[in-house]
Amino acid sequence: MQMRADWSYPTSIRFGAGRINELADVCASVGMRWPLLVTDPVLAKFPMVEDALAQCRAADLGVALFSDLKPNPTGANVDAGTKIFRDGGHDGVIAFGGGSAIDCGKTIAFLHGQSRVLWEYEDVDDWWSRADSDVIAPVIAVPTTSGTGSEVGRASVIVMEETLEKKIIFHPQMMPACVIADPELTVGMPPILTAGVGLDAFAHCLEAYCAPTFHPQSEGIALEGMRLVKETLSDAVKDGADITARAKMLVAASMGAVAFQKGLGAIHSLSHPIGAIYDTHHGMTNAVIMPYVLAFNRKAIEEKIERLSAFLGIDGKFDGLMRWLIDLRSEINVPHTLQEFGVDDAQIQKISEMAALDPTAVTNPVKFDAIAARGIFEAAYVGRL
Repeated sequence: MQMRADWSYPTSIRFGAGRINELADVCASVGMRWPLLVTDPVLAKFPMVEDALAQCRAADLGVALFSDLKPNPTGANVDAGTKIFRDGGHDGVIAFGGGSAIDCGKTIAFLHGQSRVLWEYEDVDDWWSRADSDVIAPVIAVPTTSGTGSEVGRASVIVMEETLEKKIIFHPQMMPACVIADPELTVGMPPILTAGVGLDAFAHCLEAYCAPTFHPQSEGIALEGMRLVKETLSDAVKDGADITARAKMLVAASMGAVAFQKGLGAIHSLSHPIGAIYDTHHGMTNAVIMPYVLAFNRKAIEEKIERLSAFLGIDGKFDGLMRWLIDLRSEINVPHTLQEFGVDDAQIQKISEMAALDPTAVTNPVKFDAIAARGIFEAAYVGRL
């Protein structure tokens, strides 16, 4: 199988090893002459970023770099990047990195020409319609991790510092104009990061599959995304240079983000406030919480999980899938409990209340309120399944 293709699903995607070399051509194709390359401060020091900047400069593009953002990007990070975008007269964003950089980059491209503060465009009712669509700048997304799938999404998750809440900022035109999905850019990921982002992709697919909404297309995408993770995540963690495993995980991540328009659930409802308060890695937080949410939802999802187990070739139905997940987490060094993950229980009540109000809570298969959230947190804290 030739692992190189051009897709239009749900946006233009150039997939395959070495396709980062087409960056300048992609800029031209979307009419971008003065791009702002947005990445995180760690990746900014890597040769791949300097190579991307050099490619833009060689094509006479007025490129600049912004990398002042946190692992869980904040409103202040977006404001700082937006100022640089405006002051530099930029006309588009190259969002280069993991979910943090891509979310921040997309939000900068969205916000730079708007008249309201960021939080007035939160994904509530039709607040997105407050924005002036004509001034939203194009985005080229270059994912370097295989987890969030933000490169194919129309929203970003940004932390409001005043309340330590993760807010979803949405607009249909936040979808990147083009994605360069080059698995070679993911080869340098450390094993623990590979594990965290990989199970983030799995969590997106799993929660989308289990969400009690009618969306057969997303459900089918979620199934294949989970199969790809099962087939390749362990190999990607063990051998970071396995380009086939890296490529399939990159696809699985984008599939998860497409699938979760069907809905998410309590994994994300709890992960969002934990990540906002403790600044934990989002994907790894999902990975730690996942089995405890599965156990909580069992009565509503058992039949669906039986079908999933059969599709994935796992014996033992629900219990078999749970055993596989626990074994996989152990194999790739995911902490079994929140306590092992470095999260204390001092904020348990606040986290529980925030989780119940998170937008993802409404599509959890079982009614999810603050009492339920507290129970799952307590189970995940001590490892009670």
